[in-house]
Amino acid sequence: MASEGTEERTSGPDTTNRGSDGSAAASAEAARPASGETVRVDSWIWSVRLVKTRSMGATACRGGHVRVNGERVKPAYALRVGDEVRLRQAGGHERIVVVKRLIRKRVGAPVAAECFVDNSPPPPPREAVAPAGIRDRGTGRPTKRDRRDLERLRGLAEAANAERHRRPT
Repeated sequence: MASEGTEERTSGPDTTNRGSDGSAAASAEAARPASGETVRVDSWIWSVRLVKTRSMGATACRGGHVRVNGERVKPAYALRVGDEVRLRQAGGHERIVVVKRLIRKRVGAPVAAECFVDNSPPPPPREAVAPAGIRDRGTGRPTKRDRRDLERLRGLAEAANAERHRRPT
């Protein structure tokens, strides 16, 4: 009967089933707010790694780059599960995510990816975003013909022609 007290419990409410990612699941549970608590939108987009810092998240909210369910929000907006968050990032790329789980602390990238469903459109292929009108280094100042070709490539030819043919009043 002495072995009864030293026996290890392998199941029950106090034990956790830790697999290969047991510590990640534990950190995700620690980052989850208590029941009834809400999470600020700037804190959440930082926690799930959509922005690098929380202050960048707050700045994006203040600048109108964050929308929740189609509405522009302030940094302290209370986020709920099921909300659609649209975040406009640098370069005009827009991230569209649906909140799956609320977390208040920054966690690892694999755990953070489980907290939202990404509905963002795929980025355009790199060939389609080829830079227009970049000259080689050391070629000197562009000639008038080169400048007109560059304007035509960039779509500025119409504006330049209209300016050239305008009569002074």
